[in-house]
Amino acid sequence: MAIHLTKESKILVQGMTGGEGMKHTRRMLAAGTNVVGGVNPRKAGRTVAFDDRSVPVFGSVAEGIDATGADVTVVFVPPAFTRTAVTEAADAGIGLAVVITEGVPVHDSVAFLAHARKRGTRVVGPNCPGLISPGQSGAGIIPADITKPGRIGLVSKSGTLTYQLMYELRDIGFSTCVGIGGDPVVGTTHIDCLAAFEDDPDTDLIVLIGEIGGDAEERAAAYIRDHVTKPVVGYIAGFTAPEGRTMGHAGAIVSGSSGTARAKQQALEAAGVRVGRTPTETARQVLAVLDARA
Repeated sequence: MAIHLTKESKILVQGMTGGEGMKHTRRMLAAGTNVVGGVNPRKAGRTVAFDDRSVPVFGSVAEGIDATGADVTVVFVPPAFTRTAVTEAADAGIGLAVVITEGVPVHDSVAFLAHARKRGTRVVGPNCPGLISPGQSGAGIIPADITKPGRIGLVSKSGTLTYQLMYELRDIGFSTCVGIGGDPVVGTTHIDCLAAFEDDPDTDLIVLIGEIGGDAEERAAAYIRDHVTKPVVGYIAGFTAPEGRTMGHAGAIVSGSSGTARAKQQALEAAGVRVGRTPTETARQVLAVLDARA
């Protein structure tokens, strides 16, 4: 199994005919992802050739779903049009919308996430690398060739650290890796993924990657303490970041002791989570837990 994305998933790409959409659609197809169509009202009815496969372009998400049975969309449209794109997908009944776009205005994110929840659409992102279930499917920009299928679940605010932990633990492999994005408002949270991994019989251990700013990791720690029975290993980016400055992601701002890496580490460790000080140390912690359970 996997969470949110499997080999059965049928994927549309909103913005497929743009530069980023073309590049990453080609990569998704090369990894075996079942991309069934693109969406661009101005190019509806055309097909786009990707190496040995041609992908049709539809005028709307609704048309794509009607023609292909698609249940996932990946959004590669500019920030100014992201709200409209996600709203359209939710109104069409898509089950999962993966929003890669960076720089989406927060008020737009709040609006389309609220609308998607009402429509029953799960959103991953915005400003995220997407998710991948190795050996099955990938929706977004996560490289498919840096790891293999396995029994670790990964949820991360950071795209780069998602890739690094996937590579560090490539000999073990992953059930699903989810990059939830680092904006102040995102559609899928650490807690959402923790709950899904807890219920997934093919996930034995969970890796949680957070970063300074906000209280998402502290809330995740409380959830782990009360609801998660599987071992969790964590990493928090930003131990050396100065207080009071925005660092990297829009959500990574620290005020006083609130939102610091140390505070998050303490909350997670109090919930029984092993927390590494570096990605490599975090990977070693994972291996130690798996060895102890063997």
